[in-house]
Amino acid sequence: MGNKLHIVSLGCTKNLVDTEVMMGKLQNFTLTDNQEEADVIIVNTCGFIDAAKQESINTVLNLHEARKEDSVLVMAGCLSERYKEELAKDMPEVDIFTGVGDYDKIDELLIEKKSRFSEAVYLIDGAERVVTGSTYHAYIKLSEGCNQTCSFCAIPSFKGKLNSRTLDSIAKEVEGLVTKGYWDFSFVSQDSSSFLRDQNVKDGLSLLIQRIELIEGVKSARILYLYPSTTTISLLKNIAKSNIFHNYFDMPIQHINDDMLRIMKRGFGKKETLELLEFMKSLPNSFVRTSFIVGHPQESEAMFDEMCEFAANFGFDRINVFAYSDEETTSAHEMKEKIPAKIINKRAEILGKIASEVMGKSLNNEIGKEVQIVIDGESDEHEYLLSAKELIWAPEIDGEIYVNDRTGEDELEFGKIYKAKITDIVGNILTATVDNA
Repeated sequence: MGNKLHIVSLGCTKNLVDTEVMMGKLQNFTLTDNQEEADVIIVNTCGFIDAAKQESINTVLNLHEARKEDSVLVMAGCLSERYKEELAKDMPEVDIFTGVGDYDKIDELLIEKKSRFSEAVYLIDGAERVVTGSTYHAYIKLSEGCNQTCSFCAIPSFKGKLNSRTLDSIAKEVEGLVTKGYWDFSFVSQDSSSFLRDQNVKDGLSLLIQRIELIEGVKSARILYLYPSTTTISLLKNIAKSNIFHNYFDMPIQHINDDMLRIMKRGFGKKETLELLEFMKSLPNSFVRTSFIVGHPQESEAMFDEMCEFAANFGFDRINVFAYSDEETTSAHEMKEKIPAKIINKRAEILGKIASEVMGKSLNNEIGKEVQIVIDGESDEHEYLLSAKELIWAPEIDGEIYVNDRTGEDELEFGKIYKAKITDIVGNILTATVDNA
């Protein structure tokens, strides 16, 4: 076997961490962007919803069509885990199948050239990662699995119950990344606000905040994926007190109608959800992101209209919109009164336009403000424009800023924090002037 590796990570940032673990185990390979010259091709798949499943399958098949003779094609991750028997039968193009339990054994699997599915989900603990996409930012996975019973979500069926890492394990990983120059961290899991509840610790995130603040070299951090019924005002206050963690609140509420929240088995009603959101928005320099699902079984026009009105007027900074996907193993799959695909797509389009308008309002509110930004590199727009983001923003998902001027004479450094003034907006991209005198 040769030593050229082509690897593709699909789906969420949690998948990305697992992909980086595999890259850490295969550092004797040379990475290549050209699948036609790769000796090993790995696709870390997503199995969350129909669109993601189809993307995963199409990616694998397209890579198979282009790969060279005698190369090894590996299908890993959530989709492989969820449909292991079906895929092994229906996709002879794949040489090795593996699921969500053996990311740190990928080197062994390639030597054995055998498929493997461990019973336990892999929980990162001490494995060396090759962090991708940034010289200063890394994602840190808090846990695997989920104890929630949301009607629409199949993840617990193949990821299992909540399994949190220890604080020591997380702190050790962050400390190791700091020594390599990383100083900005996003902490992620399926339900981050339940961190350590499986170890009988009620407010694990508050303990995490305290622990990370002790690590010298960490300058910036945020928590992704808070769950409404496990998020407390006390936790939000502890985030607000932190000198390192931003008032960045990513809480997918999925709906706002009381009846639909009950049908979705979200554990929280409209009143309690609003209390959390209002408190988040009241905190200084807060950034509030959420997600909505349209077309869930039994969603009436009135329910949808209520969600649209709320999404448009609450004052979110960013909104993700998902069309309901009818997933086997979920309770929603068994529900009656399914919404026709044509109506689901129309509702997704309507709410998607609202989400774009909401983002536009949020970006326009930044004009004239002095903010902290990080320079990521040269922009794709023009060689004289640099690409940056506000420090509080999560990488890649919250937007881009073009730095088109500066008042000092020194060259701006990539991966460094600067004070900047937001001057204008072009489309949905802000422009800024940096004072580096």
